[in-house]
Order: sequence, then structure tokens, then C-alpha cells
Amino acid sequence: MQLKTPTIGESKGFYKLSMVQRIGFGSGDLAQNLIYQTVSMYLLIFYTNVFGIPAATAAVMFLIVRLIDVIWDPIVGAFVDKHNPKLGKYRSYLILGGIPLTGFAILCFWNGFSGSLLYAYITYVGMSMFYTLVNVPYGALNASLTRDTDEITKLTAARMFLANLGGLAVAYGIPIIVKTLSPDGKINSAESGNAWFITMTIYALAGLALLIFCYTQTKERVVMNEKDMALVKVSDLWTEFKRNRPLRVLAFFFITAFAMMAIGNSAGSYYMIYNVHAPDMLPYFMALGSIPAFIFMPMVPAIKKAIGKKQMFYVFLSIAILGMAILYVVSVVPALKTQVWLVLTAQFIKSTGVIVATGYMWALVPEVISYGEHTTGKRISGIVNALTGIFFKAGMALGGVVPGFVLAIVGFDEKNAVSQTPFTEQGILWLVAVIPAILLIAAMFIISKYELEDDVIDKINIEIEARQ
Repeated sequence: MQLKTPTIGESKGFYKLSMVQRIGFGSGDLAQNLIYQTVSMYLLIFYTNVFGIPAATAAVMFLIVRLIDVIWDPIVGAFVDKHNPKLGKYRSYLILGGIPLTGFAILCFWNGFSGSLLYAYITYVGMSMFYTLVNVPYGALNASLTRDTDEITKLTAARMFLANLGGLAVAYGIPIIVKTLSPDGKINSAESGNAWFITMTIYALAGLALLIFCYTQTKERVVMNEKDMALVKVSDLWTEFKRNRPLRVLAFFFITAFAMMAIGNSAGSYYMIYNVHAPDMLPYFMALGSIPAFIFMPMVPAIKKAIGKKQMFYVFLSIAILGMAILYVVSVVPALKTQVWLVLTAQFIKSTGVIVATGYMWALVPEVISYGEHTTGKRISGIVNALTGIFFKAGMALGGVVPGFVLAIVGFDEKNAVSQTPFTEQGILWLVAVIPAILLIAAMFIISKYELEDDVIDKINIEIEARQ
């Protein structure tokens, strides 16, 4: 018998969300971006040029922290799936984890113990652990709001719009505020320590306020029952990974996509300061990493409907690679190297592809959760988000480790705030354009293996609701 696709109000589970609810949910990602994007984009340059840690040492620290996450993330995922706090199964952690996350994020950019590796480890590990305590439940919250794939697409578009608003505030605003508050007018000198601390305090407190707003505007409506909650265990992560093929595909897409973004973001400051020799243009360069979101993310539902989600990935990943190729050519041709407008144009093209492709991938997480529920009967949203979180963190680890080691290999001089050797500049260029392009080619191959087209996932969700 042919099953009829539900319409508004016809079936439990296929809930429609208001614009305020979409904005409320998206404000949670805006909040996290104000905090974590600052860490992703600027913590390495803060450590090397302000705090006084060698690049290779910082790279090792980033790797160790990510290894800790590999253990911590599944524990958090199993815990949130197994428990149902009075403040909300998933949304409660926006408050419970958000407050300590804010504190540790601020302390990461405090120069009071300048050069102390122990202090750097304590604050960075603390920040990362509490970020997981917010991010994993927040990711699961997405899948608990509705099963409707069109609503998930709209929700993801709103979320990514606001996430990139946070990215823009970080990319453009952080350098300007730090430079304004710094005694010597620089962001990469020891004298700018207090400026970094004040700036991070402003951004982290704004993030906490947005997490509270997200809490007030969301409510879990599609969750596992009490009986299944009692059966959740940490080993479910490995079991689900083995039997859920779409989840494996998405996990490996996450690691390549986030590695690409993190490497490019970490290297952006170095690139504009030392390769382009235009530190004053850094805010504009970094801002262009987010601006395309305001143009293209509202179009995502229509683009996906017109060409399908796989084709959408192929098109925008190709656009990103094109932008990186232009960035490379501009940087190696002497006649073009001084044309900053060409650098900014290439950054805009690259960012357009990156934003749409990596933004929409979050809409696939509820799909793989539903696929797992269809095959096992358990909707383990926390476990699945912990698993994607591990690969997300692995990508972010590469984003910290690779730049640190490459900078060490090419002889980066952290004491020189003005210029580097040609060999060092070439290494920075590889971090901005070449390595990210290679990762995007790998990501394109990985996403080609994803098999949950919209008609397939709609049928799965209908069958799940019919069982219940």
C-alpha cells in the first residue's frame, strides 16, 4: 500500500516550526560560534605571538586536547541520551554547560600566566570539555524538534545563517576590537594580551545570553521513550557506527570538511599579515568567510529542491575549490600579488562554496538518526551527535595540528610581527589554499557515497511514526 506523505497537522512527529522557533534554535549556533570560532580562528596566533608558546608545542597541545575529546564526547552523548533533566532533555545543557564554557573561554585568552603551558592546557581542555557538553546536546536538539525534512532544511538554513552571523562578528570584529584596545595597535604582539582578554570576555558573555535565548525558544518533541533511555550505553556509539552506513559516510565528510575549514581559518591571519602584507585588510578577508551565508543560505531550500542535495554538494564544493585555485594563482604571480581586491574576490568565491556545502551537512544529521531508529528502534540522538562530534573535533584537531607543524617546518618566526622568509610564506599559502583544496576533493568523493535521498528518508520517517 502506498503511504501518503503527511501534511501540516496530519501526523505526530512531522511538526511545523515558526520563524521565531527557527531563529531561537539558530541562536544557539550563533552563540557557540561567537566562542568557538574565536578559538578556531585566533587561539593559535594568540598562543604563538601573544602568550609565547612555540608553534610546534601548540600543535601538540591541540592534538592532545582532541584525543581527550575522543574519550569525553561519547560519555556526554550516552549521558544526555540516558537522562531527562527537568529543564529539558537536551536544551538544559545550554544553561548547565553554557555558564562554565563562558568562563573557560575567557580564561583561554588571559595572558596572566604568559608562557605557562600548564595554564594553557587547563584552560583549553576545560573550554573544550564544556563546549562538548553544550554542542552534543544542541546537535541532538535539532533532531528532537521535528521529523519533517522540509522543516529540517529550513531550520538548518536559519541555523547556518545565524551561525555565519556569529562567524562574521568574530572574523571582522575580533581583529578590529583587539587592534583598537591594544597599546601598539597590533593583534600579534605581546602588548595586545589585555586587549584579547577584554574582547573574549565581551564575545563570551554575548554567547551566554544567546544560549539562554535558545533555551527559551526550543522544546524537545521527538525523543526516545523512557524504556529505551534505560538501555543506552557508551558502547552504542561503536555499534551504531558499524551498522549505520549513512552515518559513517557523514562522519568522514565531517572530518574532511572541518579540517579544511579549521586549517584555512587558522592560517588566514598569518596569510594576510605575512603573505599579502595587508594586516589592515584582515577583518575584511576574514569577514568574507561568512558574508556569502547571508546571500546564499536563504536560497538553500530552493536550490536543494531544484537540483537535489547531492548535486548541491558537488556544485558548491567545486565553487570552493575554484576560489582556492584563484587564491593560489593570485599569491604566486608577482603582478597580481599586490592586488588585494583579487585576494578578497577569491576569498568570497571560496567562502560561498564552503558555507553552503558545510552548512547543509548539518541537515543530514537528523536523517542518519532516523535511519538508525528505523533499523534498531532506538532514537539515540545524543550518541549519534557525539559520534559526529568526534569527527568534527578530529577535523578541528587537524586544523590546529597541521598549521602548527607546517609553520614549525617552514621556520615561522613568532617574534617577527612584520615579515617572514619566502619559504615560510609558501608554507602559509599551502595552508590557506592547497591543503584545503585537497581535503575538499576528498569530501566530494565521500559525499558521493551518501544514499539517503529525500524520498528514502521521508519513507523511513513515515514508517517509524506508523509503528508508534
